Amino acid sequence: MSLLAPAGPRPVPAAASEPAFTSVNYAVAVDESASLAPEDMKAEKAAAARIALGDVSSSSNVTVFGFAAAESGDQRAVDPVCPRTTLDAAGRESVGACVGKLRSRKKSEGTGTDFPSAIRQGVHDLSTGTDPSVPRVLFLLTDGKMDVTGSPKYGDPAHREAEGERQLELELKNAAEQQVQIWPLGFGPAPDKEQLDRIAAGGYQKGCVELPSARPKASKVSGAKDVGPTLEKIFAAAHCLRYQRGPSNRPPATLEIGISPLATVGSIVVDKGDPEVTVTYLDPSGHEVPTSGTYRDSRFELAGGGGTVEALKIVDPVPGIWKVKAEAPEGHRSLPVGVSVLWQGELRGSITMDPPSPQAGEKTTVTMRLQTREGYEIKDPRDYEGLRVRGELTGDGFAPLELRLTDDGKGTDPKGSDGSFTGSVEIPESADGALKVSGTLTASGLSADTRSEAGQIAPGVLPVTTALTLPAATTHPGSSVTGTLAVHNTSDTPHTLRLSVADLQDGLLSVTPAEIEVKPGESVTRKVTVEVAPEDVFGDRLGDGGLRLGGTVTVVDTTDDDRTLVRSPLSVHVTPEPGIWEKYWWAFLSAVVVAALVVVAALAWLRQRRTRRDPFGLVLRLVSEGGDILGEHPAGHGHKQWYEFAVVEPHRSPRIERRSHGPYAVQRSPEGGAVLRTRGGGRTRLPANGQVPLTDTLSLALGEETRTPRPRRPRPSRSRTTTPTTTPATGEGGSSGTYESYL
Repeated sequence: MSLLAPAGPRPVPAAASEPAFTSVNYAVAVDESASLAPEDMKAEKAAAARIALGDVSSSSNVTVFGFAAAESGDQRAVDPVCPRTTLDAAGRESVGACVGKLRSRKKSEGTGTDFPSAIRQGVHDLSTGTDPSVPRVLFLLTDGKMDVTGSPKYGDPAHREAEGERQLELELKNAAEQQVQIWPLGFGPAPDKEQLDRIAAGGYQKGCVELPSARPKASKVSGAKDVGPTLEKIFAAAHCLRYQRGPSNRPPATLEIGISPLATVGSIVVDKGDPEVTVTYLDPSGHEVPTSGTYRDSRFELAGGGGTVEALKIVDPVPGIWKVKAEAPEGHRSLPVGVSVLWQGELRGSITMDPPSPQAGEKTTVTMRLQTREGYEIKDPRDYEGLRVRGELTGDGFAPLELRLTDDGKGTDPKGSDGSFTGSVEIPESADGALKVSGTLTASGLSADTRSEAGQIAPGVLPVTTALTLPAATTHPGSSVTGTLAVHNTSDTPHTLRLSVADLQDGLLSVTPAEIEVKPGESVTRKVTVEVAPEDVFGDRLGDGGLRLGGTVTVVDTTDDDRTLVRSPLSVHVTPEPGIWEKYWWAFLSAVVVAALVVVAALAWLRQRRTRRDPFGLVLRLVSEGGDILGEHPAGHGHKQWYEFAVVEPHRSPRIERRSHGPYAVQRSPEGGAVLRTRGGGRTRLPANGQVPLTDTLSLALGEETRTPRPRRPRPSRSRTTTPTTTPATGEGGSSGTYESYL
């Protein structure tokens, strides 16, 4: 399955509840020192707005302030800009406006970089009147390193640098005690990366999740253009969000950004660069979505629409490729528009143990497959990047055993990076009674999920044994997948087996028969059918690529205390019902081929017909009343398969010459010979060995036929001799004399 599932309405899980969006309390400290270039300050403002507007939780709180250094009694190191603001709809809008109050200081207002004062302010804002169970995070943006040499509050000039270091250590210690993480971001050539690393390590270290990616760390970028995207990235790490950076381009432009099928809430953040840029959002089906309210089971809320940065928050977003259409009037198209997405989601797993009822000392294979909350398979590694999977086997008669589950394609794992984590464990010889295998998924930005499967130690040979064969298949809504269940009852009592599909939303897949009766001593193979829900259950979400349903077919022996005999993973790729073209393409193609053949045959027939009537190659003989041949004339192709001619000087030196619209014309006859057409006289058949009269003293006969084309040559001048002549047939003009004078 790709990162992005096709678009459309999604069925709501039977036990679905309102997604829980984790909140965070954070402060953004923005360097205002005089060393900042105008583009640096603009980048810092945009970066602060991007994370404030892009936060997906309406219960998060943010504070924004600028800092530099106080170098005289009338100066202050910190400039409060945005007081603590809850990021609901109104708060997101107000933060977008107040961030604009950040400014670069003049030299007369203090030019240093007072990190201790900035950290002290951030810790105070985050720890006063807030819930300590909600993460506290300080983002520190700077283009330099600590410089308090001009600040009198740090003592005499000779000791200010050392005093600054001492107070920095105290403030970092206080931050750790108040559970405040610090994530520094340096930009440009001046920041001291070693110092920023020390600041990150000096604050509180426990992140929003027990993963290395959530532990505070310092970042450094070379230029202003990377400040916004990098701050979004570290904001996502600190807030346990997933982050994806999209493209950028000057308007007018249509930018594409993907939202994962795991997302339960997300924000599409657009850095417009210019407030005159207007943005339209299109979902993966191409529908323009509103900027507030509900549309197709998703809820929308836009903030910052009038500023340089805006964000569209979407609850239950349709997964797939979203399009952001940016337009701007003339004169406002010079700056690029960038797009990104921040999101949180839910990742669930389905766990199986094969065999589900092993014997003591036997090896069992455990598989945990990744799924969405509806039960769709997740196979793209980008969706679960940074995932940690922990497994454990517990049961009666032995201490818990750790399970190593991997998706590397090695050992018991059949295929790497496919979203299925597999491992094996040997059941201890001391095991007796109940078993339970469990797996826990942990990933930043995805809610943790623990799945377990109960089993029990098999008492020697089971009375009923089974083998289920159900292949992975591609099918359509309303269709089915067929497999077989081989059953062998070795006992002397009948057994009832119950079949079901688990680990996905009710109604998507069902199995028939639901029950199978197995007689004593019976060994039989039964057909098992998995039926796919009708198309209206999936809506438009199937798209072109379809969906992969990941369920588990379970077979339970109800006669033997509901002992699980089979838990077999099931993978069904459901694609849309093909259209008329996809279904009958072969018929359309055949029809096109037949039509083409008919056209070719018709053209060939017409060509053949024309060839059979084409007068080219006929030799026209002018015969005297006494039977003498007075001249021969080869016919050309003629006009519409008629070769038109006239007899010139019929009484003195008769000969045939080509004449357009002449009184005579010949055409080859399909039956042999030719047909003579006479003006006003109709048509007369001219046999190959016969002749027909033209005038009272002249007749027309056919000579020996030639098909060899003759080169064009000048027309001969009129001659008054009675010697037989042959005139060319290729000219259109004929004799230069007046035609009527010879008739």
